[in-house]
Amino acid sequence: MASVTASTTNDPDEQDWNIGVDIGGTFIDFCALETRSGRVASLKVLTTPDDPGAELTIGLSLLSEREGLDPATVSRFVHGTTVGINTVIQRRGASLALLTNAGFEDVIELARLRMPDVYSLFCARPDQLISRDMIFGVAARMRSDGSQAQAPDMEDVTNAVAAAKAKGASGIIVSFLHSWRSDAQEAAVKAKIGEVAPDLFVFTSSEVWPVIREYERTTTAILNGYVHPRVSGYLTALEEKLASRGVSAPALLTKSNGGVMNAAEGKRSCVQMLLSGTASGVIGAAWLARRAGEKHILTLDIGGTSADFALIIDGEPQFGSGELIGEFPLHIPSVSVSSIGIGGGSIASVDAQGVLRVGPESAGSTPGPACYSRGGTQATVTDAMAVCGWLGHSQMAYGQLQIDVGLARAAVTRLAERIGRTVEESAQAILDIAVSEMFVEVEKLASRAGVDLREFTLMPFGGGGPMLGAFLAREFRMAKVIGPPRPGVVSALGGLVADLRGDFIRTIFTHLSDEAVSLLRTAFEALSDEGRSWLKNQGHSGPAVLNVSADMRYLGQSFEIEVPIEVAWIANGDLDAMARAFHVIHERIYDFHDPEGEIEIVNLRLSAVGAGPILEFPTAAPDSHTAISPEREIPVFTGKNFEWIGLYRRDMLRPGGRFAGPAVVAQEDTTFAIPSGTQVEVDRHLNLHLTFPE
Repeated sequence: MASVTASTTNDPDEQDWNIGVDIGGTFIDFCALETRSGRVASLKVLTTPDDPGAELTIGLSLLSEREGLDPATVSRFVHGTTVGINTVIQRRGASLALLTNAGFEDVIELARLRMPDVYSLFCARPDQLISRDMIFGVAARMRSDGSQAQAPDMEDVTNAVAAAKAKGASGIIVSFLHSWRSDAQEAAVKAKIGEVAPDLFVFTSSEVWPVIREYERTTTAILNGYVHPRVSGYLTALEEKLASRGVSAPALLTKSNGGVMNAAEGKRSCVQMLLSGTASGVIGAAWLARRAGEKHILTLDIGGTSADFALIIDGEPQFGSGELIGEFPLHIPSVSVSSIGIGGGSIASVDAQGVLRVGPESAGSTPGPACYSRGGTQATVTDAMAVCGWLGHSQMAYGQLQIDVGLARAAVTRLAERIGRTVEESAQAILDIAVSEMFVEVEKLASRAGVDLREFTLMPFGGGGPMLGAFLAREFRMAKVIGPPRPGVVSALGGLVADLRGDFIRTIFTHLSDEAVSLLRTAFEALSDEGRSWLKNQGHSGPAVLNVSADMRYLGQSFEIEVPIEVAWIANGDLDAMARAFHVIHERIYDFHDPEGEIEIVNLRLSAVGAGPILEFPTAAPDSHTAISPEREIPVFTGKNFEWIGLYRRDMLRPGGRFAGPAVVAQEDTTFAIPSGTQVEVDRHLNLHLTFPE
């Protein structure tokens, strides 16, 4: 357990706790703030895959025992979970049927006629979440202008529902053509299903995400329905566990868009929380970056099973749609995060050709890496770090783990014998492969965003980020690495500081011309009402911030880009300002723009934001820029041989202190591995600033 004093805007005479929780593949992280004293406590608890949610009870009990937390005084509880995304990845979701227009039963199979890997001769499309025999056509047709050409044949609906139930369906997805323009037909079919099969849950595409393009709208609705039973059940159990512990605060959930929502909303809009954990980490990192005065950040979140990367530009996370959930694209606004199956628990193996590989299979928390002494026998990235000497000099995970280097060596030895290298050389090879795999993924991210990573600072967090972050930064020749005080619980911190945020969309599909003005004003008024109503239903009574953007493209382009729009432009009908904004972003992304080109607006988007709690950690003026002495020296294999390097305790580092790598900084939630030639300085927020002089 670690704690520090912070300050908030709450009444100091009132005791209450704000708690942020994030569940990963190996640990559940807690970040708790007591508003009366200003203390911030953090904690990690090993996950319990066989009893999901038990780790939450364990963590609350430990907070009560060690920090004096009274569950009855918890006023804000924010929770991020991987239940939804794991349901998709493991394909353990609901058995669904899809009702669509007759003649359009193949919409999800055809998709966008793209293969996952266009350069592979052996690439195959993934099996859909709804099999072809569970897709039923209904005689119905809505025109693109919203008028009805043919009313839904309710006999077709009744027969389709009967067939779906006979085949074991527990839920129905309804997705008809042009329901983004009018939801009348989908609503009528949903009502009919409620009459003939009230035991089935039903989601329509227009209520989940009413956007143009049948494939994107349909797959988003399918993802929502697929995870609904497990997510809803999990959230119900979560509320029961909190109540049993005496926590009366309503559970808030982190969303893919970096905001939060209440549990009741989460049970209906399950698709909104599929990327909750990864998004929350980026929100926490952005808050820390702004506090440290850093504008451009590449985040590196390494947990037990994966490494997640995101860009923070001008202090703000980047948002987009089309993020992959397993093998399927998610077409709702979300924090843009790229992931790869490389984590601390990623298993190293030798393939049939004798090539050493790392991941994507992970040892998770059970049995975990061999060095955890929990039954794991296969070598992992964490074991490689232990063999090289970077780990094993202190307890980990707030005293829950003690690294057993002997078990790690035994696991890596079995690989070393197969590839004909020493144990240390094999361990170093595992680390090199892990870094190179991450390098490839980050390079793709930077290329898509059109940024030069040499102008960025890397912020590693998660249990594994600080172990490998500096090595990755050196490969990209990045300017700096910044290590936050508690990197292991940044995702939990993200939930603690997150705002309420709801995203809403209207497809207007018009040219950027005079007739667009009235359409934009009407759509904005409807979206504003919807956003404010949503915030009110979430229990927010303060001011609302409405952020508006438009999906725009040149006439003839197939896809659009999102452009921030000022509300005044809509009110004043300033189409020229909208056009200029579009040209600027198009130039930035594609390196060209056409001032004379005709522009289309496809969608108008609105984000309704209700500010979260204000949290301020304490700061301290640097004592002096003096060298810090290590606690002791330890042997570490740095690539070719062992070197004796300094071991520093994080809680002993003071503002203004300096030291040089190679070095190890040990703390309760992670370990910083600092390579040779690195200069380290501690700032007034207790961040570590790592620089790499030429």
